[in-house]
Amino acid sequence: MKFIPLFCLVVALAGPGCTPTTHPTALPAVADAVSPAPGIVSAGRLAADDVARVREAGIHHIIDLTPDAETPDFDEAAAVRAAGLLYSNLPLRGAVDLTRENVMTFDALVRDAERPVLVHCASGNRVGAMAALRAAWVDGKKIDEAIATGKAWGLKGLEEEVRHRIEAGASQDRSKVPG
Repeated sequence: MKFIPLFCLVVALAGPGCTPTTHPTALPAVADAVSPAPGIVSAGRLAADDVARVREAGIHHIIDLTPDAETPDFDEAAAVRAAGLLYSNLPLRGAVDLTRENVMTFDALVRDAERPVLVHCASGNRVGAMAALRAAWVDGKKIDEAIATGKAWGLKGLEEEVRHRIEAGASQDRSKVPG
């Protein structure tokens, strides 16, 4: 008789957060794809024929960090939704859009996204920049650890801009502390 309660406990502990569907079965064959965290894929630009590969890899949600003007001949939102996937867009033009407000929006999108999720821009650089700033501003990580997080997500050319913003934010935070 003790078997049934133990079985129920095992089933309860193996709830939705422990099922293999939280991770893609494989990285999709798309530009610059990496998996920086469980259930998350960071990538570069998607083309129309990439959407099927993303779905086949088990991705449920795509977060696009590119403005529509970057891909005028491809309606990514329509293609993704037609494939039965969830789609979100936070258009970032580059360093000018690496703001606290956008980082908070990015955090909410990633945190609330149905897993597995693919987050992309043109090369992964903006994705990595946002992940680094999120690591610093949301998770409270030190600059080197935040930059390492960003690099795992695809940060490359925006590293100096990200460092500058994290340092400026830390300086502002220190100036608010009563002395």
